[in-house]
Amino acid sequence: MLHFPEPFKIKMVEPIRKTSKGERLSILKKASYNLFLIPAEDIFIDFLSDSGTSAMSDSQWAGLMQGDESYAGSKSFYRLEQAVRDIFGFRHFIPTHQGRAAEHILFSTVLRPGDIVPNNTHFDTTRANVELQDAIALDLVEEKAFKPEYIHPFKGNMDLEKLEKTIQEKGPEKIPLCMITVTNNSVGGQPVSIKNIRASKEVLSRYGIPLFVDACRYAENCFFIKEREQGYKDKSVLDIAKELFSYADGATMSAKKDGLVNIGGFLALNSDEIFEKVKQKLILIEGFLTYGGLAGRDLEAMARGLYEALDEDYLAHRIGQVRYLGERLIRGGVTIIQPPGGHAIFIDAKSFLPHIPQKDLPAQALVAELYLEGGLRTSEIGTVMFGKKDATGAVIYPELELVRLAVPRRVYTNNHLDYVAQVIRQVYERREEIRGLRIISESPTLRHFTARFEPLEAAAAAGNK
Repeated sequence: MLHFPEPFKIKMVEPIRKTSKGERLSILKKASYNLFLIPAEDIFIDFLSDSGTSAMSDSQWAGLMQGDESYAGSKSFYRLEQAVRDIFGFRHFIPTHQGRAAEHILFSTVLRPGDIVPNNTHFDTTRANVELQDAIALDLVEEKAFKPEYIHPFKGNMDLEKLEKTIQEKGPEKIPLCMITVTNNSVGGQPVSIKNIRASKEVLSRYGIPLFVDACRYAENCFFIKEREQGYKDKSVLDIAKELFSYADGATMSAKKDGLVNIGGFLALNSDEIFEKVKQKLILIEGFLTYGGLAGRDLEAMARGLYEALDEDYLAHRIGQVRYLGERLIRGGVTIIQPPGGHAIFIDAKSFLPHIPQKDLPAQALVAELYLEGGLRTSEIGTVMFGKKDATGAVIYPELELVRLAVPRRVYTNNHLDYVAQVIRQVYERREEIRGLRIISESPTLRHFTARFEPLEAAAAAGNK
């Protein structure tokens, strides 16, 4: 079979700086072993996030020059509105500066203390925005999602039995909306099938509960549907997207993912009543209805990026590149969430570092070690991000303890990925030497962004003085 290269040419480059291992150790200590606190110029390969880190196209850069910066009613807004209606199909739409703003506006409008929001799996800001309203973010993904090496085409699916049981036990009046995240980031970027979304909508409709989609990686999810779900092979990704959103009552979107922009998002919905409320809140905290906290040039880039993300040659390369990295790690003996997801590879830290118990933060320890070995920045998706305490103060550990390698779109070549695989294999070969970490300071919410850590050896030495 003929191997096809990237479906684009590189017309601009950005130098990246190599550092020595000694420099990286000093940098890591200064950042208290939290890679969010390391300056980007000290990173060689940056897989911290795929959010807002894409390389924009020549069309998008041209659109920046054509952005209409009118305070109200800019041409760029109407072009974005048309793109959102064409792809997503909802009656109402407001732009926001990114996805978490859309989440905050929606949840602060419809949730009350004690309400419940079921989801296949909430990601960090979604969960935080639900809990900010003193509501409960409930994860109802199918159990197969918690088996890293188990192969299933749609491991991100909502568990329909759990969903119906939750509604019956809690009461539909306590559930103002349900969400489905596509792709399901927290369990490995795993897709959700059209069949599962349709069935979820049928369950919710029986109780009058609206369905919202967290749509930040909708294009990747729709490409997986085209690849894997019976009856969709001959449909375009755009047509699959239109069907997917036809089952929903609204969506939040961080366009920093499958909008291929560096900033931007939106909230779209069908309810006239909710729209009247959220548009007033938008004006209060984001900006006027036709710019929503964004410059006109960003609206223009988003309008173009939403369509570009549906290009099937681009998606085949994008998802193929992530798969390429995953296959190299598997061949090196590294356990990852399988099959590889759409936007990232997720390393199973429990398997990688079986000698480190969850209380000693194995995923965070591995994140630090990968930076030390090769200047690679990744993110922890485990106890630091999702660990909680019960009423007695005992820690409730998440089922999965993962390290995410989120691959920016249109940024790195396969040569970069070969280097990443080499770094990870080198760390894997000496994994018994790695020790755990402990938290020395943290914030009450979203602690992974700013928490500080120290190695357990240092903690023990301090305790012996």
